[in-house]
Amino acid sequence: MACFAQQIITTSRSSSVGCLLPPACSSSFTTSSQYSPPQLKSQFHGLKLSLNSSSSSFTHFSKTPLRVYAAKVNKGSVPPSFTLKDQDGKNVSLSKFKGKPLVVYFYPADETPGCTKQACAFRDSYEKFKKAGAQVVGISGDSSDSHKAFAKKYRLPYTLLSDEGNKVRKEWGVPSDLFGTLPGRQTYVLDKNGVVQLVYNNQFQPEKHIDETLKLLQSL
Repeated sequence: MACFAQQIITTSRSSSVGCLLPPACSSSFTTSSQYSPPQLKSQFHGLKLSLNSSSSSFTHFSKTPLRVYAAKVNKGSVPPSFTLKDQDGKNVSLSKFKGKPLVVYFYPADETPGCTKQACAFRDSYEKFKKAGAQVVGISGDSSDSHKAFAKKYRLPYTLLSDEGNKVRKEWGVPSDLFGTLPGRQTYVLDKNGVVQLVYNNQFQPEKHIDETLKLLQSL
């Protein structure tokens, strides 16, 4: 997301221009008593955001630049192993899937509109994933019971894993959206050797995760 400049009026003869940056950029900040909330245009889905000037997280800036936290799992890397409970309460390890391509998609929460749409899109294309020899695993911070109800309600034929506490999400470095207020929606495609071949992030167009992963799988 590109940074945008805002003029900060001072009482001296000259004025200074500061640059307020979202987490994708890095700069220092200046505090202004006449700060007016700007609008941001989200890179995800044209979503406009308004920064609340009454919020201390945006009006009381420190001199420390924002830090960019890059994903720990990137293309060409081998992700950290994990063992999580599935929708039936059984332990499932990442190593179980080695030998076949694997799609691992992290999503914010069960039963939310975007996540339901994404889950059903994976369901509707499940035969295509099977034809490509791939397995599908969804991961969120919901409990196994929540996953069980979610899978049953929408007839999801694949595994859902419970990452309560978001430990695996953090270890894989899945970025959050909307200034850290929304868990990220990120999909990884691992080849049969467990090496990541695709990292795809798109919070507000959940169905595109299916298109991108199938496109990659068909080229493996």
